[in-house]
Amino acid sequence: MIAIGLMSGTSLDGVDAVLLETDGETISHFGPGCEIPFKANERAVLKTAVEAALSWRFEGDEPDVFSDAEAVLTDTHARAVEQVARLASRSVSEIDLVGFHGQTVIHQPPAAGLAGRTRQLGDGAALAKRLGVPVAYDFRTADMAAGGQGAPLAPIYHAVLARWAGLEQPLGVLNIGGVANLTLIRSDGALDAFDTGPGNGLIDAWVEEQTGAPMDRDGALASQGRVLEAGLAELMAHPHFALEGPKSLDRWDFSLDPARNLTVEDGAATLSQFTAEAIGLGLKACKERPRRLIVCGGGRKNADLLHRISAVTGVSVCSAEAVGWRGDLIEAEAFAVLAARTLRGLPLSFPGTTGVSAPLTGGQIARP
Repeated sequence: MIAIGLMSGTSLDGVDAVLLETDGETISHFGPGCEIPFKANERAVLKTAVEAALSWRFEGDEPDVFSDAEAVLTDTHARAVEQVARLASRSVSEIDLVGFHGQTVIHQPPAAGLAGRTRQLGDGAALAKRLGVPVAYDFRTADMAAGGQGAPLAPIYHAVLARWAGLEQPLGVLNIGGVANLTLIRSDGALDAFDTGPGNGLIDAWVEEQTGAPMDRDGALASQGRVLEAGLAELMAHPHFALEGPKSLDRWDFSLDPARNLTVEDGAATLSQFTAEAIGLGLKACKERPRRLIVCGGGRKNADLLHRISAVTGVSVCSAEAVGWRGDLIEAEAFAVLAARTLRGLPLSFPGTTGVSAPLTGGQIARP
């Protein structure tokens, strides 16, 4: 089927969209992709929704700003679909299905025997009505209701990509977004996955707080700083690292406090080293040691961070582009494939990826 996948990450920079021809198990054609950046006023609404979610934490009525944010998401995601269709020289009516992740505003993994909870803002029915195309959405809820972590969901797509590229296993695929997550494709093709710890989220928040810039571009600040070992040790004492996988995180589960009173460069270096050390711990916990790590997500563009990861892990690290993948579009591609799997009733999550007891389907389909 012709599917368009959509992804808006926790960095709140915009919507990634891409067209694939896929049956959910293989890819017959990689179509064009694009990014629709959020305008300043749109980002402000979404940021307010995130802040409101952190105060709400599933207690009481949902914040009113959620509906404002969903209106923004419907409009921006619809424009992204229309743009990709134009790039593919197709009309929107020719699209069979849209995979709509929505905007994560809060994610609470299972704890102390209680099921986890997650909230992705996004009105699948409104988007389907706007586009006149079926929309697959709400990919995480069923997994969490069954006791799973609800994340990560991209591992099955990483496996599809690895088969397409003919890559040798065991193989590690490391996605560095706001949170970093690792997929291990074992020698026998089985999948293990979990959130290793922070990705870009803490670094971005620190740099924005200190300088107003949205990120440490290419790791320029961190490369000039020194790691505060006491601060790093405090960060590494987080209980997440004592848990066995599968396990998941919210971007806001870690604090900037251990970097307080540092220079902007030393804070960036300390937080970058934290991301690298957490990934190193994750690799040590894997059932097999991957021959190399393919890095996806925005973090692959941070040369200083990649150097730190390689130094900590001792594993060869390369960007997605080095193996012919499209690093800026992988998560959007994943939701095109997950949409096709939802429509066909194929599993999205697995015991080794989210901790569910058996492979589990998920997602909902909204029809126009």
